[in-house]
Amino acid sequence: MNGDLFFGLLRCLRNPKQSARPKEEVHHQMIKDMSSNFKDTMVKILLLGTAESGKTTIIKQMRILHINGFTDDERREKIPEIYQNIHDSIKQLVLQMQPLSLRFGSVTSERSAHYILSLPAEAPEYFTEEYCDHVVTLWNDVGIRACYDRSNEFPLLDSAKYFLDNFARICEEEYIPSTEDILHSRKVTTGISKITFRVPIPKSLGGGEQEFRMYDVGGQRDERNKWIQVFEGIQAVLFLISCSEFDQNLREDPKQNRLQEALNLFRAVWQNRFLASAGLIVFLNKYDIMERKIRAGKHIADYFPEFDEFSKRPQQQQSCFDECDWTKMFIKQKMIDITHEQFKRNSRNQCDFSYSERECYYHFTVATDTRCIRDVFSDVQQMILSENINVAGSSLF
Repeated sequence: MNGDLFFGLLRCLRNPKQSARPKEEVHHQMIKDMSSNFKDTMVKILLLGTAESGKTTIIKQMRILHINGFTDDERREKIPEIYQNIHDSIKQLVLQMQPLSLRFGSVTSERSAHYILSLPAEAPEYFTEEYCDHVVTLWNDVGIRACYDRSNEFPLLDSAKYFLDNFARICEEEYIPSTEDILHSRKVTTGISKITFRVPIPKSLGGGEQEFRMYDVGGQRDERNKWIQVFEGIQAVLFLISCSEFDQNLREDPKQNRLQEALNLFRAVWQNRFLASAGLIVFLNKYDIMERKIRAGKHIADYFPEFDEFSKRPQQQQSCFDECDWTKMFIKQKMIDITHEQFKRNSRNQCDFSYSERECYYHFTVATDTRCIRDVFSDVQQMILSENINVAGSSLF
């Protein structure tokens, strides 16, 4: 807090005439002055989480919401990425047919499968009529659909169904990716990327605008050693965890459950001493995919047996109406339990055990839903600014 603001508030406290002003008015002016002071300071937010949890999609949403989205030229630049997503998806489905002991529904589909397997790993620069016909044939095949229904047993993009369902539109000669196409597209994040944007400050916190800088880092195991490069000066961490991954294993470690990996990573982030002063917000993401899986007959209890005992808790029964609700609350409770764990804090001369006194905030999100992210980020923004004002207020007195 700058000196002028500090001494101004001090004079207000010492001056009898000023202190006679209504308490609410003085409090409002303090908030306004503090908020004005923070406008000159950039708020740095770090996105953390495992690979494919939705971090890069959040970056795209910030661009849509706060930087006027994408131009037509920028949309066209996304076409190779979308083509690659489609090519990877259909090729992976064909490759998994034999290991899963599945059969194609027709000889025509088998010919299409041979055609796809004859192509290199890189997607074609242009989708020819021949290529499009083969992909359409395969996606309509009963065997490929049965393979897709078992996609939790092998690595497949979450957006595979979206792009294959929209394949006829994407094949059009004058195709320009829609905003939804861009949100569903995926490219592996390596290194560190960032986006800077300004958002309006609520009038209750003084009004005006606040500048934010958001950092995205790769979530794969071999990328996490780069995270420490952006820890300095971070005011808030957005940790993304994919609720839908309870029945999937890691690409880089086929024996490790993805949800368990995310929980282990959250523990490491929560206990990290370099992030001890940063606010922590959790986005429990992709709950829409989680709900689809449960309605299709998947159960988290098959992968986390402790779920059965959790679902019998009487205190949760008023807020949980079906298995989808129970599963969401179970994953959230797993994270809450981690924040209550005692952990080892190492220092130069001693090793002691302690608890973190920070609060953690939880939101269920669908990262590809712009309206959802707009509403949630509005709450996050207000929480961050309020926390800054609270810290300044407590330090003042």
